[in-house]
Amino acid sequence: MTKPLVLDGKSLTLEDVVAVARDGQQCLISEEAKEDVLASRKIVDDIVREERVVYGVTTGFGSLCKVSIPTEDTIQLQENLIRTHSSGFGNPLPEDVVRAIMLIRINSLVKGYSGIRLETVEKLLEMLNKGVHPFIPEKGSLGASGDLAPLSHMVLPMLGLGKAYYKGQLLSGKEAMEQAGIDIIHLAAKEGLALINGTTVLTAIGVLVTYDAIQLLKLSDIAGALSLEVHNGITSPFEEELHLIRPQSGQLATARNIRHLLEDSGNTTVATIQRVQDPYTLRCIPQIHGASKDSIAYVKEKVEIEINSVTDNPIICKNGHVISGGNFHGEPMAQPFDLLGIAIAEIGNVSERRVERLVNSQLSKLPSFLVKHPGCNSGFMITQYACAALVSENKVLSHPASVDSIPSCENQEDFVSMGTIAARKAGEILKNARRVLATEIMAACQALDLKGNSTQLGKGTKPAYTVFRQQVDFIENDKDIEIYDELNKASLVIESPEFLAAVEEAVSLTIQYE
Repeated sequence: MTKPLVLDGKSLTLEDVVAVARDGQQCLISEEAKEDVLASRKIVDDIVREERVVYGVTTGFGSLCKVSIPTEDTIQLQENLIRTHSSGFGNPLPEDVVRAIMLIRINSLVKGYSGIRLETVEKLLEMLNKGVHPFIPEKGSLGASGDLAPLSHMVLPMLGLGKAYYKGQLLSGKEAMEQAGIDIIHLAAKEGLALINGTTVLTAIGVLVTYDAIQLLKLSDIAGALSLEVHNGITSPFEEELHLIRPQSGQLATARNIRHLLEDSGNTTVATIQRVQDPYTLRCIPQIHGASKDSIAYVKEKVEIEINSVTDNPIICKNGHVISGGNFHGEPMAQPFDLLGIAIAEIGNVSERRVERLVNSQLSKLPSFLVKHPGCNSGFMITQYACAALVSENKVLSHPASVDSIPSCENQEDFVSMGTIAARKAGEILKNARRVLATEIMAACQALDLKGNSTQLGKGTKPAYTVFRQQVDFIENDKDIEIYDELNKASLVIESPEFLAAVEEAVSLTIQYE
């Protein structure tokens, strides 16, 4: 059995988030972190007892910060906050995103700067470990003051309100908590604000997209290598000496990946007088894929800072000093997540062009649309149309969200990040790009079978072809298939851990050069 993940507020990794969000790894709070939470809470209790004026503790919220709240109303203030701020709209966020949200919020709170009670943090942890997943609508956050609306939906079931999923069923928050054997709570001073003020939702979405984007980059190199196999690609542009004189890390890593994937291939060639160059979509794979690798490596670095940060307000310092600041502002992540979307979109763009090169008989020297008897059969014709539609949509989605702002809260919150929109868009772009890569891999395998040279594949392309063909067959005639079904199979294959694992067992694939 996997050991529980120990949360200390400072050592959470991208892989940890995925393990908890998707694999259900259990968590616990470190003893040191518990002490920090208790010390922070004592400061808040002293503030309430002394009736000191502190934003969000003894005052209203946002532009209502000038309104003093009597001591007897500080608890009701927190519940009112959750009831009115849960203004989300749209489809629920997926379970893995919700779990990532809960995990990242707990990890932030246990750093001991939020003034929350230990029992409240432990309540959220109990929900995570027992699989009570709040219904959180995907829309409604400006990314400053953090993710107020979606995080309020996260808190509702803790109070016996809202809705939550438990064992696959959508229940009222109260019923979900009861079935899981978890008592509901009443919030104390500052706790509502501590739970909902922060960048947690946009970060959780972006973390999972970043992780998936890293896998996508490896898949893109596999797809590109398979296309090179089909076109008897020239391997000279992947020689390390060329890339060492322009030592961009992602470019170097991509060239090395392609060399490893094509090692021992009988289908590739070197430059000759008769054939000097391949087109850009083949020859410039290191430069194109590498640029996306560098961008996503930067985003990963930013993500791993954010998941170990305190992003609520006000901050309760260790010495009792209280700072009302702006760590809830999503701009530091909004811009990287816009870049994340752009980087993924470019992978889809270049892959779609390689799909066209595979299905176009004038470019591939193979039968039109990769079918033996074109005419009665249209084969892969419309697969390229579908890819073109997806990458066109991605170009629209790639417009940065972070350049937009609409003032809110009576102009107190007058410049917002739209970071949650940036993260959500990146997720949509990734889904589209992954479908395009699945299409390229499917088309490349079809082309290799038409040429009859699938037995001469390289060290890394061979296991990719083998695993793919275990699930997706060669298409002989249109009458034997419904193409969407074959494309869906292709998507499932490349999304499965087994596909990438089979290739990486044979060759090493990285996104940065070391």
